[in-house]
Amino acid sequence: MPQLHLYVPDDVASEVRQRADREGVSVSRYLASLVRREIGGGWPESYFDEVIGGWKGEPLTRPPQGALEEREKLD
Repeated sequence: MPQLHLYVPDDVASEVRQRADREGVSVSRYLASLVRREIGGGWPESYFDEVIGGWKGEPLTRPPQGALEEREKLD
């Protein structure tokens, strides 16, 4: 398994250690869970129920956008 190394200020390292202790895991396991959660590649649990299905008003419609403007080319 690859290892990643990073440098953080002392206060951040202390907070990471405290949070890992509260969860009863090693610092390495705690940081790995943070990384997994941030880049997990999927939608958060119940995302579509809470966000997409959360609109309670009239159906949204997009007005006509018109034609694209012509711009001069940059050299």
